[in-house]
Amino acid sequence: MSDNKILVADDHPLFRAAVLHALRETMSGVVTVEASSVSTLTAALTEHPDIQLVLLDLTMPGARGFSSLVYLRGERADIPVIVISSNDHPRVIRRAQQFGAAGFIPKSSPVEVIRTAVQTVLDGGTWFPPLTAERSESDDRLAARLAQLTPQQFRVLLCIADGLLNKQIAYELGLAENTVKVHVTAILKKLECNSRTQAAVLVKALEQQEGGAEL
Repeated sequence: MSDNKILVADDHPLFRAAVLHALRETMSGVVTVEASSVSTLTAALTEHPDIQLVLLDLTMPGARGFSSLVYLRGERADIPVIVISSNDHPRVIRRAQQFGAAGFIPKSSPVEVIRTAVQTVLDGGTWFPPLTAERSESDDRLAARLAQLTPQQFRVLLCIADGLLNKQIAYELGLAENTVKVHVTAILKKLECNSRTQAAVLVKALEQQEGGAEL
């Protein structure tokens, strides 16, 4: 393997450093990029359009459960994503798969497992621990509904879930207020929601966790 650029997105500096070291030591020619929040992740994708793989922690600042994974799959569907998480509950692993991840690595995994998972996904495959949880029809429906949104509409949806008004969303995203209104109308139509509250509930579904453990 040579000249593979991998983005490691995790808000824990020590863990991020450990993953970066493992990749550089065990995989020849790999180039690594770091991000510690959803905002720096977004900036890194813009600055490095040639990124070939993202290792994604789900609990970075700016993320709501699986929201960063859904956003990535909408923004850059060409880049495979491996979720790397301290919560390896079977339902969490299955949900990561259903929301578009190409792999899942528990944070307790040894270096060799990380290397194997990364290489497998870079080669076009998928890598998951045994998927013992059944697929969720509700997650399939939710993923399909969210996939209809453009990346900008998904950003607006997250702001709606935060309870922001159109004027506040416009300021937050650097948009005209009328543009936000158009996005909100389109979001509600695509998600088949009658109100902003209903749309926010869909985002809340992305946050559901097993046993109250961190993702």
